[in-house]
Amino acid sequence: MHDFKYKNSELYVEGVPVRKITEKTGTPLYIYSYNTLVKHYRAFDKAFDGYPHITCFALKANSNLAILKLLAQQGCGADVVSGGELFFALKAGIPAKKIVYAGVGKTEEEIAYALKSRILMFNVESSDELAVIDRVAGKLKVKAPVALRVNPDIKASTHPYISTGLKKHKFGIPIREALEYYSLASKLRNVRVIGIHKHIGSQITNVSPFVEAVKKVLSLAKGLRSAGLEIKHLDIGGGLGIPYNNEEGLPQPEDLAKAIIPLVKQYDFTLITEPGRSITGNAGILVTKVLYLKQQLKKNFVIVDAGMNDLIRPSLYDAYHHIQPVKKSSRAVMSADIVGPICESGDFFARDRKIIRPLHGDLLAIMSAGAYGFSMSSNYNGRKKAAEVLVKGEDFFVIRERETYKDLVARTRIPGFLK
Repeated sequence: MHDFKYKNSELYVEGVPVRKITEKTGTPLYIYSYNTLVKHYRAFDKAFDGYPHITCFALKANSNLAILKLLAQQGCGADVVSGGELFFALKAGIPAKKIVYAGVGKTEEEIAYALKSRILMFNVESSDELAVIDRVAGKLKVKAPVALRVNPDIKASTHPYISTGLKKHKFGIPIREALEYYSLASKLRNVRVIGIHKHIGSQITNVSPFVEAVKKVLSLAKGLRSAGLEIKHLDIGGGLGIPYNNEEGLPQPEDLAKAIIPLVKQYDFTLITEPGRSITGNAGILVTKVLYLKQQLKKNFVIVDAGMNDLIRPSLYDAYHHIQPVKKSSRAVMSADIVGPICESGDFFARDRKIIRPLHGDLLAIMSAGAYGFSMSSNYNGRKKAAEVLVKGEDFFVIRERETYKDLVARTRIPGFLK
């Protein structure tokens, strides 16, 4: 599953002790395993061997350039949702013809950038967006390749903030109206319809919602072909869940592929998948240092130097992350809230968590932090963003330096009348 293991009671990343890395870089610190990233990507991509496909990593999960470069070298494509993510993908060497562009709020500037870059296709979310893409493509005298993102109205058993496939959500076009939208798209002079896209959410731990959604989309595809529209690409999105607490029986990429390929094998689609969390989630950890222990009204608090600005998932989604000591000890187990220094009661990583009683200066590893960790981090409370490190074998490399206080004000300007 991953390459974070104890050796002689000390946590290692591949062949390097976590403690050794923090001695050079300090904390809070994100650490990623090269070997785990490669294994996870290959497992996902290989699962769909035998059927034409492109594995497009979802950059929203983790957009560090070194990680993207690593994935590009493995043959990975990209799923982007902004002009900035498109820039990251191209900068990392991901071929434009392996890039799909989703998101409900693409600006004209972003659309033009994507067209000039010659991406594989836009995943279009509305008729208004379709009209804008047509207009921008006309100005550039190009044909814009598009898929329409359809909303199959499928419930995925996940947190409501990361569920996207119900009709009440802002994403996609209602599947019942899709034929009408495709008819509209086919008549636009500067648009070339080449695909169908669906994505029903994230951290989905059962294959059946994927199957149900694909069946609905294939029914639409038959209708489109009967209407004379040639659909070359079927983008089934991402969302396959990962274990955060040693859960057993979760579907693997091969389980997803075994369920999906028999449904699509009669078609000549190029199948596009958009894994994000399933590649990087368990390939990264957040290391933090214990600052203080505090007892208040019989409740224990372990105060650490990482905060919700570094990893917001527990505060935002009440998400579980396993937390373990970097150095095991024989000290007694205690129950405590593990919290950060941010001036918010929502600044926590765990509540009433059983943990070996730490001491001041001890290091804790917050596991499964490689997806939606650094990518969702901020400078709230004037906090410097954490450093990031990539480990390969017995070597480690700083792939993002820790911010300085000067970085926090580097792009601010004081107007003349205040000087």
